[in-house]
Amino acid sequence: MVDTTSDKTNGWVLYRRLWAYLADYWKIFLASIIAMLVVAATGPLFAALIKPLINEGFVDKNMEAMRWIPFAIVGLFLLRGVFNFINEYSTSYLSGHLVQRLRETMFAKILRLPAGFYHDNPSGRMISRVLNDVNQITDAGFNVITVLAKDGVTVLGLLGWLLYLDWQLTLVTFVTIPVVAACIRVVSVRLRRLSRENQQHLGQMTQVLGENVEGIRVVKIYGGQDYENQRFRDSALSVRHNLVKQTAANSANTALTQLMVSIALALIIYFAAVGAHNQTFSAGDFMSFLTAMIMMFDPIKRITGIMQSLQRGMAAAESVFGFLDTPEETDHGTFRPQARVRGHIRFDNVSFRYPQAEKDSVRALNLDILPGEMVALVGASGCGKTTTVNLIPRFFEVGSGTISLDEIDVRDYALDALRGEMSLVSQDVVLFNDTIARNVAYGECSDADESAIIAALQAANAWQFVSAMPEGIHTLIGENGAKLSGGQRQRLAIARALLKNAPVLMLDEATSALDTESEKLVQAALDKLMENRTTIVIAHRLSTVENADKIVVMHEGQVVEIGTHQELLARAGRYAALYAMQFGTSSQDD
Repeated sequence: MVDTTSDKTNGWVLYRRLWAYLADYWKIFLASIIAMLVVAATGPLFAALIKPLINEGFVDKNMEAMRWIPFAIVGLFLLRGVFNFINEYSTSYLSGHLVQRLRETMFAKILRLPAGFYHDNPSGRMISRVLNDVNQITDAGFNVITVLAKDGVTVLGLLGWLLYLDWQLTLVTFVTIPVVAACIRVVSVRLRRLSRENQQHLGQMTQVLGENVEGIRVVKIYGGQDYENQRFRDSALSVRHNLVKQTAANSANTALTQLMVSIALALIIYFAAVGAHNQTFSAGDFMSFLTAMIMMFDPIKRITGIMQSLQRGMAAAESVFGFLDTPEETDHGTFRPQARVRGHIRFDNVSFRYPQAEKDSVRALNLDILPGEMVALVGASGCGKTTTVNLIPRFFEVGSGTISLDEIDVRDYALDALRGEMSLVSQDVVLFNDTIARNVAYGECSDADESAIIAALQAANAWQFVSAMPEGIHTLIGENGAKLSGGQRQRLAIARALLKNAPVLMLDEATSALDTESEKLVQAALDKLMENRTTIVIAHRLSTVENADKIVVMHEGQVVEIGTHQELLARAGRYAALYAMQFGTSSQDD
C-alpha cells in the first residue's frame, strides 16, 4: 500500500522548491494569478445573465432589458478574453523560465558530481532527466495550478449562484463529491507510480539511442542491427505500454466522475421541472440553473482530468530534485599555491576500494615522485594503474593514507587549484564539436591569443595538418574530432596540455592506438611536453617507457618493483617477465 499522506507532504515540499526558481518573477506570477481569478470569477456572470434574458426578454417581453443584456454579454466575454490572454501569456513566460533555470542548474550539477556517479548511473537517464523530466515539471508547476485555481474558482462561483437560486436543489450536486474524491485519491497513487516507471523507460530508450549513435561502426561491422533494433523496440514498447496504462487510469477516473455529474444533473433537471410545474421556479430560474450546471461540467472534467498531468509532473519533480540533491564532490580544501608547484608527489600508505567492490584496487601504496621526474606505471590490466593516477586530481577520494603535492595533502587544496596544476592526455581523447582553436584553448586557457595557440600546435607537431585546413585553427572538427585521424586528435590533446603548461602531467596510454608514423609524431610531441614537468605515464607498451626515470611495476593494487628499465631487467622479476612476453625475449638476451 502506498502512503498517500507522504505523497501529499512531498508534493508541498516540491512546490516550495519550485517556487524558489520563480521568486524573482513574483510580479508576473501575481499578474497571472489575478488574471486567472478574473477569468474564473466572471464565469458565473454569464449564467446570471441568462435569468433576466429569459424572464425579461422572452416571458415578460421587456424590450428595455433586451437592449442592455446583449451588450453585457459581449462586454463580459471581451473582459474574459483580455484577462485569459494575460494569464496564458504570463504562464507560458514563467514556465519557460522555470524549465531554463532548472536545466541550467542540472547541467551545472552534472559538472560538480564525483567521477564515481558516472560509473553507477547510465548517461541516458541523466540526459532524460534534463530533457524530459524538466518539461514534465511544468505540468505540475503551471498547468495544474491554472486548472485548479481558474476552474476551481469557477466551480465555486457557479455553486454559489446555484445555492442562491435554490439551495435545496443544489445540495443534490454534493452527493457526487465523496465518490469523485475517492476516485481521485486511488487514481493519483497509481498515476504517480506509473509516471516514475515511465521516466525509467524513457531513460533506457535514450541510453540505447545514444549508444548506437556513438557506436554505429561497431554495430555495423559486427552485424548488431537486429539486436539493437530489438533493444530499442523493447524500450519503446515499455514506454507505449506505460502511457496506455496512464491514459486508461485517467480516462476511467474521468468517465466515472462524468457519470456522477450526469446523474446529479438528471436529478436536478427532474426536480427543477417539478418546481416549475408548481410555479416555485420561474423559466429564467430554470434556464439559469441549467446553464450554470452545464458550465460546471467542463471545469469539473478538467479538474478530474489533470490527475495524470499532476502525478507525471510530481514524479518528474521528485526525479529532478532527487538528482539535484545528489552529493557533490567534496571540496573542503582552501589551500591555493601562490606560485607554480614544483610537482613533488608522494603516496603514503594509500588504499582505495570502489563502492560494492570485493577488494581494494590500490593497497598500501607507497611511492615518491620527485619534481621533474618521469615515472611510468606498468603492469597487467586491472592492477590499479589508472586508479592510482585518478587519485591524484581527486577524481576519487583515497580510502586511507595520504597523497601529497609539494608536501601538502591534496585534500587540503581547493579542487580547482589542485587540478589547475595538472594536465591530462589519455588514449581516449576528448574533443568537442567546435573549432580547433577552442579545443586547444579550452577552459581556463580560453582567453589565449592566436599566436599562443599556434605555438602550442607547432610544439605538438600539429601545425602542419592544421595550417592545411580550409579555415586553419578556426576549422570545425565535428563531434569528438570526427573529421580528424587518431594521430591528429592525439596531437590536439597534446597541444591543449602544452598551452595549459601545468607542472604535473598525466599520460594514459597516449600512443597505444596509433600507427607507427603517427606514434613517432605524437611521441616527439610528448617528449617536448614532458620537459621540466613531473610526468606520470600509464603504459602497456613497455618500449615507450624505457627512458623513464623510474618504472613502477604494479600487481593487484600494490607496488612490487621500482627501478630503471635496466635495473628491473637485471632483477629478472615481474617487469622482466612482462618485457619478455611483449618482445619474445628473455632478460638475458637484452
